[in-house]
Amino acid sequence: MSKQVLVIHGGAGTIRTQDMTAEMESAYLKGLEEALLAGYSLLEKGSSAVDAVLAATKSLEDNILFNAGRGSVFAADGAQEMDASIMDGSTLKAGAVSAVRNIRNPVELAYMIMAKSQHVMLNGKGAAEFASLNNIQTESDEYFYSQFRYEQWKQMQESGEMALDHNVVLRGNKKFGTVGAVALDKFGNIAAATSTGGMTNKQFGRVGDSPIIGAGTYANNKTCAISCTGHGEPFIRAVTAYDVSCLMEYKGLSLQEAMDMVVYEKLPKIEGEGGMIGVDALGNAAMVFNSEGMYRGVRNEEKMETAIYK
Repeated sequence: MSKQVLVIHGGAGTIRTQDMTAEMESAYLKGLEEALLAGYSLLEKGSSAVDAVLAATKSLEDNILFNAGRGSVFAADGAQEMDASIMDGSTLKAGAVSAVRNIRNPVELAYMIMAKSQHVMLNGKGAAEFASLNNIQTESDEYFYSQFRYEQWKQMQESGEMALDHNVVLRGNKKFGTVGAVALDKFGNIAAATSTGGMTNKQFGRVGDSPIIGAGTYANNKTCAISCTGHGEPFIRAVTAYDVSCLMEYKGLSLQEAMDMVVYEKLPKIEGEGGMIGVDALGNAAMVFNSEGMYRGVRNEEKMETAIYK
């Protein structure tokens, strides 16, 4: 029987102690702990890695502090457009959704696409129609509203720019808002999930790496499960999550070695800032980032840890 592991992240970026109040820091850590509890309690009951990453990611989506689900940022037209994906390392099945609105838990919709359709990715109106047919919970625009996100959006509208979550000087920090989870269950299977509200003031239906299998999310029992957070465009161009798997499969690197190479060597060459979490089928876990901080946590039979800064 494998040792059970759950690793989560809530975004990476310029996250510094001097920019964070004690209350905010405590709230973020509490949110990470709640997500770890939601996912790991299922692993303890014998549920699958897929169930665990789904539950942990939904917990983060429901927390208004994180840029996914309820806490999603405003797009250029004042709405929230959300992306998510999930992958099962035992079957290589995956589900993904992009540019959906009013879906309470986009990762649940991604899971339903994986479980009940012939497809991997659905977007926009078609995804909404599929969600309706499968009784996926929706919420009104008011559910997704937060004053802080609104102020971010207004500031970006005035400048005519786009920004990655907290890359707005309202709070002085830059945060790449994505949430995600990776897990190993007692059966030796691994899975990964990722969800995001994307960029503040994004236009033209922009989609980042989070819903793209191989870029923001990947899982394969032979190698690893990976969930990424960062500036999506470089992560897409580097096929970042799959690159870690390839380095393990073809070069024989360990999980830590492969993640270090991608995050510290490969991504900076194309101005890729951010990080990733990973787990392999042996129970090794890693959390690697080249930014100043990453909201993150890990839980296994021996420990539960959460952290924000380097």
